[in-house]
Amino acid sequence: MRQIDVFISSRSFSEEDVRDNIVVVIDVLRACSSIHTALHNGCSGVIPVAENEDAGRYAGNLDSSSLLLCGEKNGRKVEGYHLGNSPLEYTPEIVKNKTIIMKTSNGTRAITRSHFAEKVLIASFLNVRAVAHYLKNVNDRNIILVCSGWFSRLSIEDMLCAGALTWNIFDQKLPDSATDGVKVAFGLYEKYKNSIAQVIKSSNHARRLAGLGFEKDIEYCSQQDLFETIPVLKEGMIILE
Repeated sequence: MRQIDVFISSRSFSEEDVRDNIVVVIDVLRACSSIHTALHNGCSGVIPVAENEDAGRYAGNLDSSSLLLCGEKNGRKVEGYHLGNSPLEYTPEIVKNKTIIMKTSNGTRAITRSHFAEKVLIASFLNVRAVAHYLKNVNDRNIILVCSGWFSRLSIEDMLCAGALTWNIFDQKLPDSATDGVKVAFGLYEKYKNSIAQVIKSSNHARRLAGLGFEKDIEYCSQQDLFETIPVLKEGMIILE
């Protein structure tokens, strides 16, 4: 019988924890929301990297005319990159038919650390229902929900999204066999499911972003089910399945 577990940050799990399992990486503010928006708006694919050095190495082997270097450090666009980590930057006019190399503080690190998984899905509130529907039909693999968090710290918006997934997977009834991580995520969503946007806006990470002038990003990333698609990692590149 499959098992479901939740990890609280990009640094809280080992490669062995995810090996041969189905992994869902969650980064509501903002990497997963930006990746999905870029794909929806026509980019060819997103290559996630953990370090700036990795981004430079990939860039040196790709056609620069069809390439965008994107990402952030401490919330701000990396100097010399084309785009930062605001989903509102990833418009069709800018990203269509482009390959994006993305480095963020937490989200892309969580994705790259999950490379031993059987499959890696990208989730946020923008596609939470579609991901939950997919996971309900997974019976032959364990499911690991990885909340990217903020470095080693828990981010409430990611745990809420994990809770929304478990709430739907279990048809709103927490099983007795649930892991501690699932219990926390499920309970958090059960309490705040009717005030998602308000809770996200008051989160530590949202306050950090608001202080940098990204209030509109917070509003955008708080939307639920804007997309019906699921980004997946295949051979090092994230595409829409």
